[in-house]
Amino acid sequence: MADSLRDSLDRALEGAFTRRIPQSAQAQMRYLVKQLKGTKAVAQALGVSQRTVERYVAGTFKRPRHDLRERIEREVRQRWQPQIRAKAKKKAASTDGLVVNTRARFGFTAAPGTTDDARIRDITQALPPRWADRLFEARDAGATERQLQHIAAEGLAEMYFRNNNTRAQGLGVEFTDVEHIQIDL
Repeated sequence: MADSLRDSLDRALEGAFTRRIPQSAQAQMRYLVKQLKGTKAVAQALGVSQRTVERYVAGTFKRPRHDLRERIEREVRQRWQPQIRAKAKKKAASTDGLVVNTRARFGFTAAPGTTDDARIRDITQALPPRWADRLFEARDAGATERQLQHIAAEGLAEMYFRNNNTRAQGLGVEFTDVEHIQIDL
């Protein structure tokens, strides 16, 4: 299964964390109860009973089943260090940009007589802050994975294939069959 661009953006922001997320189920549940202001809200977010949440908080239950453990970790990661996450996002969108490392199929629409056959390529390319800003804004607005890939394809087309728009004017890039994608800030 291919990596998700949305997940890769989240992992890139998590790299800026200054502290580890809580490790035990009890500590994670306590954190969620504090963030969501009550066991009822946590139970609704996780799809379990309020009593189950209370048992984890009290330490009666210690090891959640696999699917519940993943939901707990996802909810904690989404809420962990929001100021650090916002600062990293702002820095990427204003000064640093981001680096895209991907293995995907790239095809082209170009002038007649040129090759436009799609092929798998391994690409690592720095994208300027404006592309980081577009990706994060689209992700925060609820863009689909395909829409995020389209923005990434535009950025890679401009910076990698058109060399910051100094050559191959009008070259359109198609970004499909993503095998791997990793974003670094």
